[in-house]
Amino acid sequence: MSKPNILFLMADQMQGRVFEPGHPCLTPNFDWLMARGVRFTRAYTPNAVCSPARASLMTGLLPHNHGVLTVTHTVAADQSRLRTHHPHWAQRLDAAGYRTGYFGKWHVEEHQPLSDFGWQVSGEMGHGKLKSALLEQKARALRGDRPYEPDYSLSFRLDGGMGYPASVFYGVTELPPEQRNMGIVTALSLDFLDEALQQDGPWCCFVSVQEPHDPFIAGQEAFDQYDVEAMPLSENVHDDLTGRPGIYRKSARVWAQMTDHQRREAAACYYASITEIDHQFGRILDRVEQAGQMDNTLVVLTSDHGELLGAHGMYCKNFSAYEEIYNIPLIMTGPGMAEGVTTSARVGSHDLCPTLLDLAGCATIENEDSRSFAPVLQDPQTHETAYTTGYAEYFGGRMILTQRIVWDGPWKFVFNGFDFDEMYNLEDDPGEMNNLAEQADYTDQLRAMTALMWQKIEATGDHSLARSNYPPLRVAPYGPGR
Repeated sequence: MSKPNILFLMADQMQGRVFEPGHPCLTPNFDWLMARGVRFTRAYTPNAVCSPARASLMTGLLPHNHGVLTVTHTVAADQSRLRTHHPHWAQRLDAAGYRTGYFGKWHVEEHQPLSDFGWQVSGEMGHGKLKSALLEQKARALRGDRPYEPDYSLSFRLDGGMGYPASVFYGVTELPPEQRNMGIVTALSLDFLDEALQQDGPWCCFVSVQEPHDPFIAGQEAFDQYDVEAMPLSENVHDDLTGRPGIYRKSARVWAQMTDHQRREAAACYYASITEIDHQFGRILDRVEQAGQMDNTLVVLTSDHGELLGAHGMYCKNFSAYEEIYNIPLIMTGPGMAEGVTTSARVGSHDLCPTLLDLAGCATIENEDSRSFAPVLQDPQTHETAYTTGYAEYFGGRMILTQRIVWDGPWKFVFNGFDFDEMYNLEDDPGEMNNLAEQADYTDQLRAMTALMWQKIEATGDHSLARSNYPPLRVAPYGPGR
């Protein structure tokens, strides 16, 4: 049997809940994809920051093992470096005869050409040192040699104040998506596919757009499909964060002056941006379908992390462990997979590394950090009960701190090394408003969740925490010996 092609479609900062039934976000192409494959309602990111999450996706490792702990462009050259002796799944595909191409936002590391990680054709863009001449050429052609200076018909600027600069947070532009980042990346990937689809042998095309990441900028045509006043707000939008870490409340002050109307405008811009992504990715799906290769193509649609979008009074990510940013979209289709199925299996994006290699029949990458969930794709009902736990870690977004997150069934525990901890029952309290970590009635559950954390720390060699028995560092509710 021939190896399947792989089409990997990745957004940046897209909420997993936009695929829920009845959600206002318009995604006809993603809906088509869901009808063909498996949607994971409990997929999560192992780290809710771009670079650590993307490095985990590529290596199958948790951040403490691959070494990228924060966004790479905010640190000195000798910090947050990817440990290159760990293999990437694209290297395995390359060795197995795949034609590989990567287009768009990379943001995994800043020091090596993408060819060192298995990508033969690179249209990389973003913050790294690598610059793609092809991408710049395409950008100039599409923009008519003029700089990208969007003229907003609607915009909202966060008031600087207190010495911080004012900045556009959301807006609507007349510049069509084809002349913005997502359209340029799509055009490059289509160029690659036009060549790959005509050749014998399997291919892997990775398309990574930087939208709908803030600032939420959408085109007028997409924005006009949304009724701003009808935009629902999160039920926890006015959460005063009582009983949660103080840093959450400090972060929320940035958005405190936003009105509900402005929050609805922000949501409309965010959803409109996703609608534009849906259209661009739809062009790619159509190209594969027209070539008659969809039935032998494994498609992955996901995001590196989510977006708070006003939940708990906050936006973006960092400084909180809420589901809006850790629960990510994940849809997969391909030969031998179930169709039109939703599964509650809890899988992380780092688990995609062994899963893709498993499905492609390539040499695997084995470690204690991740595992293949290929059985779930083939028979979700039978195998999803073996995937009920999850684990994530956070090291701070430019401001160093320690946080670990454990999921077990409906339970979620957040170890905050910098403040008091959190524990939620996501079935009873999906909005994460009632912190149970300090309530005496839940002592046994807290002990069980803490034990799961220590087990993962030990199994994956998280040495910093595993060796935190020094008396002033004993800030977890229970130690590893309990």
